[in-house]
Amino acid sequence: MSVLTDQAQQKLVQLLVDEGLTTRELIEASKAEAQQTNKPLLSILVTNDIVDDELLTHATAHVLGVPYVNLRNSVIDESILGLVPEDLASRFMAVPLAETNNRLAVAMIDADNVQAVDYLANSIERPIKVFMASQESIQHILDQYKTDLSTVDEVAEESKSDSLDQEHKEIKTLVQDSPISRALSTILEYAVKSKASDIHVEPLEKSLKIRVRVDGVLREIMQLPKSIEPPLVSRIKILSSLKIDEHRTPQDGQFTVAVSNKEVDLRVAISPVVWGEQVVIRLLDKSGNTFDLADMGYIGRALRTIKKGIKRPSGMILTSGPTGSGKSTSLYALIKEIKDDTINIVTLEDPVEYKMQGVNQIQVNTDVGLTFASGLRSILRQDPDVVMVGEIRDKETANLAVQAALTGHLVFSTLHTNSAAGVLPRLLDMGIEPFLIASTVNTIIGQRLVRRVAPKRDIYNSTPIETQNILSTVGHLLPKATSEALQVAQDLGYKDLPLAGQNAYTLVKGKDSPQTPNGYAGRAGLYEVMDVSEEIQNLIINRSTSAEIQRLAVSQGMVTMRQDGYLKSLCGITTLEEVNRVAADI
Repeated sequence: MSVLTDQAQQKLVQLLVDEGLTTRELIEASKAEAQQTNKPLLSILVTNDIVDDELLTHATAHVLGVPYVNLRNSVIDESILGLVPEDLASRFMAVPLAETNNRLAVAMIDADNVQAVDYLANSIERPIKVFMASQESIQHILDQYKTDLSTVDEVAEESKSDSLDQEHKEIKTLVQDSPISRALSTILEYAVKSKASDIHVEPLEKSLKIRVRVDGVLREIMQLPKSIEPPLVSRIKILSSLKIDEHRTPQDGQFTVAVSNKEVDLRVAISPVVWGEQVVIRLLDKSGNTFDLADMGYIGRALRTIKKGIKRPSGMILTSGPTGSGKSTSLYALIKEIKDDTINIVTLEDPVEYKMQGVNQIQVNTDVGLTFASGLRSILRQDPDVVMVGEIRDKETANLAVQAALTGHLVFSTLHTNSAAGVLPRLLDMGIEPFLIASTVNTIIGQRLVRRVAPKRDIYNSTPIETQNILSTVGHLLPKATSEALQVAQDLGYKDLPLAGQNAYTLVKGKDSPQTPNGYAGRAGLYEVMDVSEEIQNLIINRSTSAEIQRLAVSQGMVTMRQDGYLKSLCGITTLEEVNRVAADI
């Protein structure tokens, strides 16, 4: 926030009062607090939620006669960002916006500071046009700076001269002084800024390949010399408290780093492969998830079914899907939905991915005999109301979970199956009696994750084949007439759905850019939520197939994952191509 003269501050206060954004009484009370705490008046107004920071910045720009810009949802091209180095941008809280007539448009917090503006213009050696922006806006653009991976190549050259013998003899020196530490920090920072979920360090015969998984898709970011592999893997092992001299068996560990003002938990899995040791690092950004069901893509009938299931005092709610489909995140969202001081929630996880206040979380540790089965027996002696079991992997755990549900507990867990209906035969395979499944399982969620279309997008009409696929998949769900649209929107939860029976439908695809590879940015969930009704219970007791159960659930109103994906494509959330890629087997 700019430092204003007394006269400018009086003008700003008067403007806020005149525009009805605050009252004179609140201003006077804030002035008294400012004098008492020796803090600026404008900071008090923002801290006490009297005036929004963005609004105050806009009003300040108006008083100072400086143009204002809101960058909260803006994406700046990488070529423009490169015109102001990241260290300079961070120091002055000034970010480039665009080039116009040989001048560079720059947004700053302190836009009326002539000395700072002149210094910035001299540093980048070109004239600039200054706009005022809030701190949140500037930070949003600063987060778009990508870490320069070329420094890793420099480190690789620097460390080529280090012999393998020296690496083993002087491991403590390596940890503190070696350029390998800087290389790993740079790779981690790049992954965090790219919003990657995993980093893969893969040894080849003559090189070391680094890949990151962004929005569920792996992509290679660099290849390093083979000589980098031993010290890099050793560095990761030390940080994860693993055995440095163990190269024959897999090892799992974890550590936490602070990157770009974020605390990120890292889960490390190291396995011996033909050409060395492969390392997979899972990144868990503690600040990146609100665990809100609606934000995750649960809407309409699916959301109502889930809320109905979690209100029951006992029974099982199961989520299913492949690895990395967001099952654990869904369970955390369910826990957040019911979390209350009046109930005791105990979880058993491997590993504990997110730490939640007010929830008793237990980490599975097979080395000391704490498995899902033994841990679940222990949990049932802790007077729980709600039990979350990270995953049902075997017959013993399945039996204990069913017994917990039968004895008055609400049980949340996950299973690896292709669809919601596939959960029931899977439990039968584990030896659970059909009548027990029918009487304990309340709700089943099947899910996948698809990439979202980026904000910068193109609109186009569907091809005849796409139109045919839309009509055959979701044509019966679309409103037949305009008068039905509101009723369908309320029932299914999808707004602005087109009418059925059209020759073409409006679809979207994102624009490819460095910030939005292939036109995608972020992910959304595809869900099918099955309410285990009395009719479905009868099918379970008769050991019906998953296909029969699926058909009955659909006839009772369940929207399948594929249908959910097609409807979200028509709403502009994702693309048909992405839905077909993820839900091809269902």
